[in-house]
Amino acid sequence: MTSTEYPFSYALVIGRFQPFHNAHAELLQQAFASAQHVIVALGSHRAAPNIKNPWTTVQREQMLRAVIPPAHASRVHFVYLRDYLYNDNLWAAELQAQVAALAGDAKAVVLIGHRKDSSSYYLESFPQWEFQEFPQRMPLNATRLRASYFRGARDWENDVPPAVRAFLQTFARTDEYARLADEQKFIDRYKQDWSAAPYPPIFVTADAVTFKSGHVLVVKRRGFPGKGLWALPGGFVEQNEWVERAAVRELREETGIALTANELKKFIRASRVFDHPDRSLRGRTITHGFYFDLGATGDLPRVKGGDDAAKAFWMSLNDVYLNEDRFFEDHVSIITHFVNRF
Repeated sequence: MTSTEYPFSYALVIGRFQPFHNAHAELLQQAFASAQHVIVALGSHRAAPNIKNPWTTVQREQMLRAVIPPAHASRVHFVYLRDYLYNDNLWAAELQAQVAALAGDAKAVVLIGHRKDSSSYYLESFPQWEFQEFPQRMPLNATRLRASYFRGARDWENDVPPAVRAFLQTFARTDEYARLADEQKFIDRYKQDWSAAPYPPIFVTADAVTFKSGHVLVVKRRGFPGKGLWALPGGFVEQNEWVERAAVRELREETGIALTANELKKFIRASRVFDHPDRSLRGRTITHGFYFDLGATGDLPRVKGGDDAAKAFWMSLNDVYLNEDRFFEDHVSIITHFVNRF
């Protein structure tokens, strides 16, 4: 039931807020003016930290709570949303379930948002909720703010609320900031190296998804991007190489698995292209995932990290999901695809 003071019971605001800036603050003010309660849906929950998603959902909630006036604190409810890059329906179902648990009647909910670009298509995905367009008056871009911040500049400071500025200044003194600043330098150099290309480059990679006795074979990345994160064995396809051969080659080079290329090919059961446009910080990178099934019983083959992998090891599927926030790019989504298929 709506209050006589507000046209709606619940206003829904969706975003990653990496970081929460002054234009976001205006959006939140509009939500408070429109409904008795405000639901803030924080995206990219449990994403591994990188220069696109540097802060956890808990840290981002802390940022927002520090900005919200005390008089409004009891009116705000936070929900967390994982990224489902290859299944919008799962993402929508998770959001719908969490909103329904709080608001109940869909007619009591208004979705408030700004159609920034093509990435805002999700605002059209919920016909059960009334949509209220919010015209953004401040030309702020979180991507630009993050890049400036991790490059060590200070021109972002007036674009965020004071409480967020204080949080970011404190974070800049941590080891995690130093790691992400190094990643920013790597990505800047990487894109600069390709800046003279006549067209924006499209990179092609291959990843090996190897299952054995309820475990998946993973590596710890040796270098940037994603230094120290866990990942599938994989890499770039060479100029004169079939994609399948690249997957087998990278699997052997990075894990030292004691099987020949011909033996490994016999274990391939399926493959799929994973091509979300934003899956990689390096730019447009299309990967081909190959599913190797080594059987549901028996001992795990010995492995040892090599090439671009600092370490290779078998991980139980349960541990994969418990530690999804330590995995590189969309590799948990790739693993999940093949787990659900077979």
